[in-house]
Amino acid sequence: MQIQKSFKGQASYGTLFLVPTPIGNLSDMTYRAVETLKTVGAICAEDTRNTGLLLKHFDIETRQISFHEHNAFEKIPALISLLKEGVSLAQVSDAGMPSISDPGHDLVKAAISEGISVVALPGASAGITALIASGLAPQPHIFYGFLPRKAGQQKAFFTDKQGYQETQIFYESPYRVVSTLENMLAIYGDRQVVLVRELTKLYEEYQRGCITEVLAYLTEHPLKGECLLIVEGDDGSRVSEEQDVLSPLEDVRVRIASGTKPNQAIKTVAKERGLNRQEVYNAYHALS
Repeated sequence: MQIQKSFKGQASYGTLFLVPTPIGNLSDMTYRAVETLKTVGAICAEDTRNTGLLLKHFDIETRQISFHEHNAFEKIPALISLLKEGVSLAQVSDAGMPSISDPGHDLVKAAISEGISVVALPGASAGITALIASGLAPQPHIFYGFLPRKAGQQKAFFTDKQGYQETQIFYESPYRVVSTLENMLAIYGDRQVVLVRELTKLYEEYQRGCITEVLAYLTEHPLKGECLLIVEGDDGSRVSEEQDVLSPLEDVRVRIASGTKPNQAIKTVAKERGLNRQEVYNAYHALS
């Protein structure tokens, strides 16, 4: 067990600050974030050119260290050494919260393992910002980040998640949104979805409707700009024909044959059918 007292901890070590940056509107930068970036010893940036524009806007002269998915493995030991020497660092991504869709998480784990304080600053987060204005249930929700790119992998992913009752948050490239919605429609059915684009920017837009309505709109209005998807959870009203015919154990076997891991297949079938997971597990393994 480890206890971190963020502001009364090991004074001889530096602190790793996770600093959120605006997702489009520079006015969303907080006073604390600006002050932190000015006072740390260095800023670990996903893209130094992109972060450089931000630093210039706020007259921040702190030096940058390039830190991204392609060099994280080799950079982390040196960054940990700096922190242990008493140098505080800030880690930023191109936009929004760091350590979610970038290598920041690996740096966080390494710092924690060395007893170095990790302090997260509150600020902009695209997923949560879009969720609360989507009109879909904000609680409970699940954030998945970026989806698999290949159609087969996407459909397998949606098959595993189709019974989840939580509102689901996905990041997606504007070039793949149409195919993603088509794959989602095939597995989820015509659920309510909100497509959010250019969040916090001048052309911010929320497209709210069922999947078929959004797809129809996109045929006449091609998507431009950064976007994300908010999808309503399963309300239990759509039961696939396969589930009507198959017994729970047959359903488990079919899912395993399609590539789903046994425990995940058991968990999904139990949740979708309202069954006790342990009983399905025992039955499958002939333990009951």
